Amino acid sequence: MNPVVQKLRKIIAEKKSNLCVAADFTKSSAVLELAEKVGDKICILKTHIDILDDFTSEFPTKLREIADRKNFLIFEDRKFADIGNTVSLQFGGGIFRIAEWADFVNAHSIVGDGIVAGLRKVNKNSGLILLAQMTSDGNLFDENYALRTVELAKSNSDFVVGFIGSSDRPEILAKIRAAAGEDFLILTPGIKLSTESDGLGQTYNSPEKAIQSGADVIIVGRGIYENSDPAAEAEKYRAAGWAARN
Repeated sequence: MNPVVQKLRKIIAEKKSNLCVAADFTKSSAVLELAEKVGDKICILKTHIDILDDFTSEFPTKLREIADRKNFLIFEDRKFADIGNTVSLQFGGGIFRIAEWADFVNAHSIVGDGIVAGLRKVNKNSGLILLAQMTSDGNLFDENYALRTVELAKSNSDFVVGFIGSSDRPEILAKIRAAAGEDFLILTPGIKLSTESDGLGQTYNSPEKAIQSGADVIIVGRGIYENSDPAAEAEKYRAAGWAARN
């Protein structure tokens, strides 16, 4: 088992939390502030490093310090989708140097083995998550694509640690779980305590539905960071996500 998965499972058990919070802010200070507020409640913080208006090399250092102090991992939601040589450069270089600070990254499987090899070449100690599904309305991810993604993961199980799976197609999510087995993680985005649509194609499901459909980790964004008390709201999601396991 990939060491980063072992570390995550230990964090989940210790904190009784299968909650990942998405910090979809454009200011570094807002991401760091959210990390401080919800860090005790989460197992993972998910970032979009390339939407920051004010990125500096100090930001990942500060975020890493908070993560280590509050005992959560960092998932950079980069969604790599290019040939192996290009993703190697995107992962290891540029101004973001993602491989130096992210515990998890993700990628589209449509490119094939080359994208896995390109990312592994840079940092094989990170965990790669493949997108088997997405939550956006009208997406092109069908059952065949999802199951072929599982095949790609199983042939690269030293580095691929899991999948993004969507509970709005629970029948496909269940097949992903059955095909992948319990060694792989399934992280499910689009979670809200009150389910609805955002009017921009994003659909939402409850923590209970996600866990019952096969998710290991629930990903919550606006439901927490847009709340006036994100720490208290994160606790509600942590409790709901943990209770749904039983």
